[in-house]
Amino acid sequence: MSDSLHEPWLRGIALNPAAPSDVLIRLMDRAAGEAGPLMCQGRNLPDAVIDAALRHPDRKIRRALARNRHVDPARLAPLATDPSTLVRGWLASGGPHPRPRWVRPLPDDILVALLTAQGGDGDGMLAANEIIAELDSSQQIPLSFYRSMADHEHPALRLRATLRWQSLAPAQREALLDDPDPAVREAAQDGNWVLDPERVEATLPSFARGKLSVFGSCALSPALVEQCFADGEVRPLTWNPHTPADALARLARHPEAQVRALVAARPDLAPDLVAELREDPDEAVRRRARLHPGPRTWAEYWAIEKVIGHGPDCTCPIVEPGSEPTSDWYAACALSEEAELRRVAASSPLLPAELACTLAQDDDEEVRIRLACHHPLAPPHLLLDVFVTRPAHRPHLLTLPAFPRTGLSHLVGHPDPEVRALAAADPALPEPPVDDLDPSVCRAAAANPSLTPEALEALLADPRTAEGAAANPSLPVARMHALLDHCRQAGAGAPGGSACSDQMVLPCCP
Repeated sequence: MSDSLHEPWLRGIALNPAAPSDVLIRLMDRAAGEAGPLMCQGRNLPDAVIDAALRHPDRKIRRALARNRHVDPARLAPLATDPSTLVRGWLASGGPHPRPRWVRPLPDDILVALLTAQGGDGDGMLAANEIIAELDSSQQIPLSFYRSMADHEHPALRLRATLRWQSLAPAQREALLDDPDPAVREAAQDGNWVLDPERVEATLPSFARGKLSVFGSCALSPALVEQCFADGEVRPLTWNPHTPADALARLARHPEAQVRALVAARPDLAPDLVAELREDPDEAVRRRARLHPGPRTWAEYWAIEKVIGHGPDCTCPIVEPGSEPTSDWYAACALSEEAELRRVAASSPLLPAELACTLAQDDDEEVRIRLACHHPLAPPHLLLDVFVTRPAHRPHLLTLPAFPRTGLSHLVGHPDPEVRALAAADPALPEPPVDDLDPSVCRAAAANPSLTPEALEALLADPRTAEGAAANPSLPVARMHALLDHCRQAGAGAPGGSACSDQMVLPCCP
């Protein structure tokens, strides 16, 4: 067989779901090229393989494992104190790019290790603050951990809690202001300024336009509010919970309809202003006012804001929610005549099963799409429908346990090759389409477990199907070892070395 088939064989075996631990461990040798990192990052792994990767001398292997989204994150704990800062940085960064939509939180012990590591250790490739910055942006820190940091025994974590000052309970703020550690007390004083209108005004003497995030979250003095109106930068005031009532009245009568629509969504708007905005000349303003029937809460406000206006192809990360509305509120949204509120309900994984079944048949496509992407009880037929009609959601849908893998024969002739590739992998197909014009469909068909070992031999020799055949779970384990041996022997005899040569060779299994 041609040496040009070595890389497809190695890639295929790396992702073969039937490959045993001894085969997968052979792929961790540097001589296997990128197959080892591909395997360590891209699939579920047996415990023996995880253990071998964790103690592997090549940081490329450990770094790839750090981004594995299929392995229980608790098994990755040793990587949080890995000698290589690059490995720790990849663990902190939160997975492959583009990142999966479902953001999996890291266990507390890993978070503590990453957040409290001292600078200057390891290989010096990344500084401790760079790793922490990766972790902050990855959204892998669950809300429960943020809330616990203020009371944590480690002063470095209590100090970090001050960075989320407004999310802390009043008692936690008081405790941090009186913390036994002077650095924590100083950070708490620095954090407390956002709730003091006079200090906010003193901190922003120039009312810099680059500080719009401050205007959307800090307590504002009357002078700062007036400056926002004078500069025409009033939109942050529409969602700032500290905006005074007289400013809200002015915003509700603002000449720009978009500003009126934004303020119409606030939960603390006076009833007379809500009634006024429900009669607004602009239909969008009236609709936003209708979506927030009183009494309203900030949790309900943010649940709606995360959904409204995002469109059917929204691929925003799915993270642990902050303060969550009640289940009764979500149930009411599911039965609402307003499509936007039904979309909000469909985005909650806690929606009861009977309401999830109702929304799976909703007339609004975006409701059905959101249910498919967010709810664990979304029916398989809906997941498949969204896969076929909305390519933007395909990577996420393929990660869901309920996604159907059989009964797809009707899609074999679909014009979209990505859909045909899905159908080609259906093990119930009597004849997988290994001769399809698209290479991705050929690979998927060659990996179909309905093929016999005898049929795979011809496919292993064809560049279009070699990778798929090597990934086929019907491939005998002895044949997997033989393919690895072939790579090793051919590489060892190649002049000048190759991907399977030099001192680093694929070890023979006992």
